[in-house]
Amino acid sequence: MHARASEDIEVTATRQAVLAAALPHVVFDGWSDATLAQAVEDSGSNPAVARVAFPRGGIDLALAFHHARDAELAAELAEAELAGMRFRDKVAYAIMRRLELVAREREEVRRAAALFALPHHAPDAARALWHTADTIWNALGDSSQDFNWYTKRATLSAVYSASVLYWLGDETSDFSATREFVGRRIDNVMQFEEVKARLRKNPLASALMRGPMRILDRVKPPADTAPPDLPGSLRREC
Repeated sequence: MHARASEDIEVTATRQAVLAAALPHVVFDGWSDATLAQAVEDSGSNPAVARVAFPRGGIDLALAFHHARDAELAAELAEAELAGMRFRDKVAYAIMRRLELVAREREEVRRAAALFALPHHAPDAARALWHTADTIWNALGDSSQDFNWYTKRATLSAVYSASVLYWLGDETSDFSATREFVGRRIDNVMQFEEVKARLRKNPLASALMRGPMRILDRVKPPADTAPPDLPGSLRREC
């Protein structure tokens, strides 16, 4: 095994061990450097390797938590029986399943949301939301290659972020109120898509849209899944 591959495995293992050890401390000290230091000690991890795994301290620990739950969602969606469902229902199912994965970690999510809400962490928040949206679209088999690749992920990022905030205050049994909220938000998005479809069929509207849409359709998704340098309107939507 190459030395670099061995180092990557060690860093990944350390990241997982430290994250698991950190969760009991987050409810008291948040996603902080103090929590990270305590988790490194509790897990018996090498501090030098931990610094590589979490170079920016607490914020990287929070991101590791977010990405770990996204990975669990991807694995579950890959095994889920979704073939007979409407597409809107598949999206709603994916959003709710993502929330259910952290149902016992609501305080940890609340602390992460507070951290990501800080202005200097806004880019990290946008990337985290984008990562979740991209995870869902990929799991549902999205094959778009034009500007839709961006708009789908930007729109779902907005829906998911609103759903998380609603869910954090939901005290209903089995989060039924959140389920209804997610359904309404997706319905709103679907109505917008239906309006766009009708405009495309209208000869006059289609002619007006043809120029801008031809330009936008030339936009290709990037090779990786990191948030791109979006236009201002889409960046705000994330």
